[in-house]
Amino acid sequence: MSGHSKWATTKHKKAVIDAKRGKLFAKLVKNIEVAARMGGPDPAGNPTLYDAIQKAKKTSVPNDNIDRAVKRGGGLDGGGVDYETLMYEGYAPGGVAVLVECLTDNKNRAVSEVRLAFNRNGGNMADSGSVSYLFERKGVVSVPRGEHTEDDLLEVVLEAGAEEITDEGDTFEILSEATDVVAVRSALQEAGIDYDSAEAQFVPTMRTPVDLDGAQKALRLIEALEDSDDVQNVFSNLDIPEDVAAALESAQ
Repeated sequence: MSGHSKWATTKHKKAVIDAKRGKLFAKLVKNIEVAARMGGPDPAGNPTLYDAIQKAKKTSVPNDNIDRAVKRGGGLDGGGVDYETLMYEGYAPGGVAVLVECLTDNKNRAVSEVRLAFNRNGGNMADSGSVSYLFERKGVVSVPRGEHTEDDLLEVVLEAGAEEITDEGDTFEILSEATDVVAVRSALQEAGIDYDSAEAQFVPTMRTPVDLDGAQKALRLIEALEDSDDVQNVFSNLDIPEDVAAALESAQ
């Protein structure tokens, strides 16, 4: 678990500074637009929008882009696109379960890009429900390690509905019911503790460990999926053991 997560954290940092930055910005902006459309353009009364804006700011999305997305989504400038949320399911090589969340204005384009990514990278798409039962919707708040210990955080968030805290190397992830994510995030804010992101995610209930070859193939598929503009999030039950994570680092 921790091997996978530490690798994911490193990858995220790299993604922020490399050529994918523009793609990442576009996805975060799309999140803001949809949140504003669903719950209104005022972050004070729309916690989903508040969290989408915070995540974009943490990833250095320019304020102008954020403001425009809020206006578009809230219908304040007459523009905006109607996005539809779609979920696709499948398997990466080695039997790793993959959930693909799309936010798109063109369903046909989205499904063909997702299918192409699976086909080209040794995976296969699966029927609806055949993979999703391996995941549950959870609130996930990511907190940079800083000077805090797991016990410090637990003391702050336990009464807000936190269920567990996992150590992800550079960060702690606080898991709760999806409906408690705002309460957990608010408890941290009241305690003056900085956090990176707060959102509902699909968290695997069981993980599939892989060897080096399996890890490389699964990660190749996940990256191909993430490369599509229509794909908003990719969730998997990939488990990269510590020794495999170390071998991945040295192979790069």
